[in-house]
Amino acid sequence: MFTIYNFQLKKDIILKAENISKQYRLGQVGTGTLSHDLNRWWHTIRGKEDPYLKIGETNDRSTAGVSDYVWALQDINFEVERGEVLGIIGKNGAGKSTLLKILSKVTAPTTGTIKSRGRIASLLEVGTGFNGEMTGRENIFLNGAILGMTKKEITSKLSEIIEFSGCERYIDTPVKRYSSGMTVRLAFAVAAFLEPEILVIDEVLAVGDAEFQKKAIGKMQDISRGQGRTVLFVSHNMAAVKSLCTKGIVMEHGKISLVSDIEYAVSYYLSGDSEVLNQKKFDDGYETKEFKLEKISINNVGRHSTEPISENAKIELKTFINLKENQLGSYHITYHLYNELGEALFSFSSVDLNENIKYGKNEITCVFPSSFFQSGQYFLSFYFVKDRREVLFVENDIISFTVVDGSRDFGVYMGREPGYIKPKFKW
Repeated sequence: MFTIYNFQLKKDIILKAENISKQYRLGQVGTGTLSHDLNRWWHTIRGKEDPYLKIGETNDRSTAGVSDYVWALQDINFEVERGEVLGIIGKNGAGKSTLLKILSKVTAPTTGTIKSRGRIASLLEVGTGFNGEMTGRENIFLNGAILGMTKKEITSKLSEIIEFSGCERYIDTPVKRYSSGMTVRLAFAVAAFLEPEILVIDEVLAVGDAEFQKKAIGKMQDISRGQGRTVLFVSHNMAAVKSLCTKGIVMEHGKISLVSDIEYAVSYYLSGDSEVLNQKKFDDGYETKEFKLEKISINNVGRHSTEPISENAKIELKTFINLKENQLGSYHITYHLYNELGEALFSFSSVDLNENIKYGKNEITCVFPSSFFQSGQYFLSFYFVKDRREVLFVENDIISFTVVDGSRDFGVYMGREPGYIKPKFKW
């Protein structure tokens, strides 16, 4: 007789946000007015809810509002496991920095609670927590003490911090004489080497040079993977986010719109608010004296363009173009393919057909073999070329399409392979 037990691994949650909301009052005095404060106090002593929690508008910076109150954050809920690297992405004004300030206890939420286990070290703004009159060395001890470290613990890490920061020559100079890049180098080194359980970083690495950004990302990978510590990372650099993070949160107008693996989160964010379609029809703006572009579609062979594009089936790109009469010369089209980070992958052209576009209506089809693309989002730029050398028309990002993961046997596939295409060679 066999007994089947259902084991469920218990998650090691190190940080939890429950119903976090943050309300601000607009105008020159952002903290409120005396009448509002008295009204709040009167409701509190009577045991009633704050009357101003029921008003306020969504945090959309691009539109004018009618209320004096705005919700910078609304109903934020998520969990972070120990050793996880969480990327928080979104447009400017989406509420990312406000969320990190609440997580770092720089400001308090209007409603909701934050539960954390262990020390939290934050890099929210360049120079935050530094005393400009004190030297770099003194600020290391000051920041360490703020993080709850003893003097002995800080001293044991001092040489590593100074070496990593690259500020050895200026370590005994007041921080007010540091450049912004030097300041963030030292601040990151302090936060990383004093071993917090949770490291919170908000875009400040963008101030550093390319060499330091590479060092910093490598250090964060060591912290999360090697030491099992947790990192929360906000950045507009999608390449850095994808290389570092394992999970992503996409924020829009102060709310969480998506929690997913980092690949899909970045694709969702870069696709924008509009639905990504794999077909596009064109108006008169895509017409010249030589031609008129009518439609571009991309789909799996034998399927409709509204269906998801699977990586494990052939994909066809169709271009419907009308070449006007009495045009001298030979004409062809060229596409440039880009990934979701804006990196060029390759170009391809109808000139490879050894046949020019004919007068009248043309349906030009390009077929990609199955299992050629990796899953992800892609963008095509369109070129109309005369006599193989004169570009008559260009439209960047004329259409985008998303390739989804094909079905694969469990045990064979251990995650998305690196890169964007996966050609099959003869062995």
